[in-house]
Amino acid sequence: MTRDGRYQKLLHPPSFTTAIVGAGLVLCLVFFPYSAFAKDILVASYEGVINPVAAEYLHDALTFAQSSGAHALILKLDTPGGLDTSMRLMIKDMTASPIPVIVFVAPSGGRAASAGVFITMAAHVAAMAPGTNIGAAHPVAMGGGEMDSTMKEKLENDAAAYIKSIAEQHGRNASWAEDAVRKSVSVTEQEAFRLKVIDLIAEDIPALLKHLNGRTIALPHSAITFSGEAATLREFPMGTRLELLKILSDPNIAYLLMSIGTIGIMAELYSPGAILPGIIGAISLILAFYSLQSLPVNYAGVLLVMLGAVFLLLEISVTSYGLLALGGLAAMTLGGLLLIKSDAPYLQVSLSYLLPTITTLGLLIGIVAWVAVKSGRGRAVTGTEGMIGSIGIARTDLNPRGQISVHGEIWEAISQSPIRQGEAAEVVSIQGLLVTVAPTHR
Repeated sequence: MTRDGRYQKLLHPPSFTTAIVGAGLVLCLVFFPYSAFAKDILVASYEGVINPVAAEYLHDALTFAQSSGAHALILKLDTPGGLDTSMRLMIKDMTASPIPVIVFVAPSGGRAASAGVFITMAAHVAAMAPGTNIGAAHPVAMGGGEMDSTMKEKLENDAAAYIKSIAEQHGRNASWAEDAVRKSVSVTEQEAFRLKVIDLIAEDIPALLKHLNGRTIALPHSAITFSGEAATLREFPMGTRLELLKILSDPNIAYLLMSIGTIGIMAELYSPGAILPGIIGAISLILAFYSLQSLPVNYAGVLLVMLGAVFLLLEISVTSYGLLALGGLAAMTLGGLLLIKSDAPYLQVSLSYLLPTITTLGLLIGIVAWVAVKSGRGRAVTGTEGMIGSIGIARTDLNPRGQISVHGEIWEAISQSPIRQGEAAEVVSIQGLLVTVAPTHR
């Protein structure tokens, strides 16, 4: 075939059938990957204080949802509040999300308080389960610690402006949102729906999807019509690492780790070579420092806890008649109460946790100190002092001097009462190489 002929064949228009098949293949390649995930809805569940762990968990969930082509992300939330910095990171991620983020306050008995109010109102869709409540978003606990009136007013105004902006952006009740910050108001799910604080009430996630079906949801640069029919729910677990970090972020765990760490390090210094207390102490202190970095810490409380641990250890070796132990327990108790620089109950070391911990430590130190004192008062079991009370056999007559065999050794002995050769004698005292013995009837 000629060169021109070949070109003519290549440029020949395809048949109608070929065009249809080709178009179908292109459509399959373009739309099949998305349609496979179009009905997938990711569900992330978080219960607890809003902290860096919560912020990282939501960020990971959104990243996974976007990369997997999920249709939406449902954040099942139950929180008493938390840190302002973590809350703002979560809201930034939600606001910038190209897929809908639906915050569902659940289960029944749950709440969205303090920072949880901001997060719920920042969602593309806000929903609550029956028996839940939302509110009390005053920023007293957000900054942590004592504040003068000027600083309180600044934080309150900043939080009020922030939540009003969020509410207005999503068409929710900005007036109530401001009252939640300034007056710490709180409402049930029915009141929240009536006041247009949330968008809907649902018993569970399947019911939530039915309510959302056909709803138009506004996104940053577009709007989509939500389709919840035959949706596949995919749970997004927190993962072992974040679960562990969440546990470590508990103020009670931070206090316990710091106490154990300090006692372990001091015990290793007190008795070098024990090794195990040092290992446990070092690991506990490192974990305690990680835990404290995510909390508003009062360093006076940290020093009091460490000082109390030092006093408790000194009680073992110093005769203070219990004064060091009492001082140590008092210091550790005050340290626990002052450890967290915040008025929020969920960020404080709980008394129901603090008092049993202090009591247990006090009992352990008391037992160790009692054993140490008892062993110090007991008779020696090694050396010449350990021979006192031992029973020997007279190798010669003792009247009053002679020889006696004790522990396989032959000693010069003296006795105030006559002892015949072969009779048993008890060692009463030792002076140099001369032992004083007495007859025994053993």
